Amino acid sequence: MRISVLGAGAWGTALAVQASRAGHEVCLWGRDAAAIEAMRASRRNAAYLPDSELPAALALTADRAAAVAHAAGGLTIVATPMSGLRETLAALPVTHRTLWLCKGFEAGSGRLGHEIARELQPSMAVGVLSGPSFAQEVAAGRPTALVAASENDELAHAAVEAFHGERLRIYTSCDPVGVEVGGAVKNVLAIAVGVCDGLSDAAPDAPGLNARAALITRGLAEMMRLGLALGARAETFMGLSGLGDLVLTATGDLSRNRRVGLLLAQGRALPQILQQLGHVAEGVYSAPTVLARARAAGVEMPITEAMVALLDGRVTATQVVELLMSRDARPE
Repeated sequence: MRISVLGAGAWGTALAVQASRAGHEVCLWGRDAAAIEAMRASRRNAAYLPDSELPAALALTADRAAAVAHAAGGLTIVATPMSGLRETLAALPVTHRTLWLCKGFEAGSGRLGHEIARELQPSMAVGVLSGPSFAQEVAAGRPTALVAASENDELAHAAVEAFHGERLRIYTSCDPVGVEVGGAVKNVLAIAVGVCDGLSDAAPDAPGLNARAALITRGLAEMMRLGLALGARAETFMGLSGLGDLVLTATGDLSRNRRVGLLLAQGRALPQILQQLGHVAEGVYSAPTVLARARAAGVEMPITEAMVALLDGRVTATQVVELLMSRDARPE
């Protein structure tokens, strides 16, 4: 299969490596011509995946038109951040079968990926590839399972053909709404769990493992409530893109969103944290939009609301715990 991956960050590079190793004709596009040339010379993506060698057959280019043309009749993978999805989709021919990797709500409009695609490319076969995955592990060939979600069955099965193998399993879903809500909300919840873990050793009565379990469980309930209000299926949130991605992002040491929470618990300022990370932590930017969509849908999301207040600097990490623990008792 001819596959183009648009976006040479960690995740885009990892999937391009995986598909190239599987024998597909893969072209990886990045907008920084100097960075692409350095990758071509060293056969490594030094900025994002320095420990993974790029296959000799993997084509690299800074010419987006050439990359788009390469995928005609094959598969286009959009590996930009959510902020770049709209512009990238608008530039694609309607005949391209397209999956995106980005997770979150679009700033400003509050739309999920499928809503952006419906607005811009209503006739295009589109979907989302998501699930519990760190790019470093995928590039290293460590066992991983993802879900390809689309209302177009042919596209979902094309993703299986492109990426399914001995070390990467691809499941299919016809619920892109649920998969996208899970991918967006879990980043916000991972910040909350990071805060909880960061505070855990502060005092004898500080949060601990019990609190972490409660946060993950009640966070999953928040995620599901919002998803159902937006038209998702309940069972999706028990799968890879719901519970699976939440557990990984909330507890994995490679999670940038979790890292944000850990540093906030230490009293670090958010701008300093983001500068230190160097890469995007989508939960920081998604949190206000998640809350806005929830309020518009009449959905209660107290953990998300507390994270927005913390990120805005209106409360401290310790006060967040007090806010959540002081809520009235109610049926689960």
